[in-house]
Amino acid sequence: MYGAVYGLPDSPMFLLPHKLYTTGRDKRMFNNLKEIVQAYKSRDPAARSALEILLLYPGVRAVRSHRKAHWCYEHGLKFMARLISQRSRHRTGIEIHPGAKIGKRLVIDHGMGIVIGETAEIGDDCLIYHGVTLGGTGKDVGKRHPTIGNNVLIGTGAKVLGPFKVGDNSRIAANSVVLSEIPPNSTAVGVPARVVKVDGRKVNYVGEVDQISVADPVSSELAAIRRALGEISEKLDNLN
Repeated sequence: MYGAVYGLPDSPMFLLPHKLYTTGRDKRMFNNLKEIVQAYKSRDPAARSALEILLLYPGVRAVRSHRKAHWCYEHGLKFMARLISQRSRHRTGIEIHPGAKIGKRLVIDHGMGIVIGETAEIGDDCLIYHGVTLGGTGKDVGKRHPTIGNNVLIGTGAKVLGPFKVGDNSRIAANSVVLSEIPPNSTAVGVPARVVKVDGRKVNYVGEVDQISVADPVSSELAAIRRALGEISEKLDNLN
């Protein structure tokens, strides 16, 4: 009745206060948007306002488009899924295959040149910089892309290639090439990447947004060799 006269919803529920009328789905949507804004503000010092983040940040737009594409992909609408993902790629410079699984509060900083493969999985609270590739290593069918745990930081230009897992609370240093599994609470650095343990303690690279304070395991090993050679040389001198 009301809808026919005033163009309002036919249900009298529209007469109730909006707080009571709002559906659970609406609340989840607003909570998700709030979490995204908070995640970007906590990790990007250039983030100024919620409006700027939601409307102008390419990472936010890419992930929102991916949610739609992934829904289509899961429901057999493969062409539509691909269409949405390719349009998003042209608009944002971020290519996410519709089949990829992405967790909550993913922060993509800048984003240009990011490629995320079909069977890649990304956990919650991750931070990914531009130029990152989560790719495969060949023509294998099935799981062929990496699984990224929770609270993982992947630095600029890093390549993670293969069907293995990067453990929770880990960090991939900029321009590293990771070809094997990374345990939790670790740093991977180099080409190919090597693992540096952090004294077994839990770290929060994502929260600290730390890409640069990375120990180089090759340099550490060379320094140890030099020290050992120095000690041998000193002992030989004492024998003479």
